[in-house]
Amino acid sequence: MWQAISQQLSDTLLFEFQIKEKVRLSGGDISESYMINDGEQRYFVKINDREFLSKFEVEAESLHLLRETSTVFVPEVVLVGKTKTHAFIILNYLPTKPLDDPKNSFVFGQKLAELHSWGEQKEFGFDTDNYIGSTLQPNQWHKKWNVFFAEQRIGWQLQLLKEKGISLVDIDDFIGVVKQLLANHTPSPSLLHGDLWNGNSALTPFGPICFDPACYWGDRECDMAMTELFGGFQQEFYQGYESVMPLTPGYDDRKDVYNLYHVLNHCNLFGGHYLEQAQSTIKKIISY
Repeated sequence: MWQAISQQLSDTLLFEFQIKEKVRLSGGDISESYMINDGEQRYFVKINDREFLSKFEVEAESLHLLRETSTVFVPEVVLVGKTKTHAFIILNYLPTKPLDDPKNSFVFGQKLAELHSWGEQKEFGFDTDNYIGSTLQPNQWHKKWNVFFAEQRIGWQLQLLKEKGISLVDIDDFIGVVKQLLANHTPSPSLLHGDLWNGNSALTPFGPICFDPACYWGDRECDMAMTELFGGFQQEFYQGYESVMPLTPGYDDRKDVYNLYHVLNHCNLFGGHYLEQAQSTIKKIISY
């Protein structure tokens, strides 16, 4: 496998790349990650089963798009490929450490706000379906945000759970609840990172970076809500964001609805205590 990866990387770089060092990196529940080195150049490699190729391809598409915005800093895609047994994505390698200092957190908040105000799109969705973790994320274009989110985010995840024999709530009824809760909220479509928790951000020598995106055009509050879900960011991050693009009234009421999507996805991926968290959140939303 590694010989095939080395050969494909050499073909892309137009010079011979022989792996002299290979270091397994920690983090990530889905793919294996490595740093490879030929003595001069270092690259970041994610590896999974061959059937994972489409997931790496849409990840690369999101990274390319985010780089085009010249807002948030993301890794550069070098190569997406496959061997006889595995699929892989190769990115430029950057040493990272946790994004936990006030100054850089503030800057990252500003850059995220710049991303959310970048470009113009009249509908919600994306040109292709992609993945949130390893779960398919449907992105069919829709003009109404409340319908898009209720059906293609919440309803979709509930249906996947039902197919596994897990029924948390009547799906059609709850889709109606979500549509009603978001009916009077009419955001402009923003390009989202889509999977923005603190584990998908870090600090490099060049400043804050984010990675592992699941991009689509949606309500910017979805990104902001998720930053509060699994550990959160420093307060300066939120101050930086609001210095560029203040959040709209009612955000605190909507963030539970938006974060339910990710909790349900964790139910589908991992089960366990996430099922209890999802049930609790659903009851809270119904009681609004």
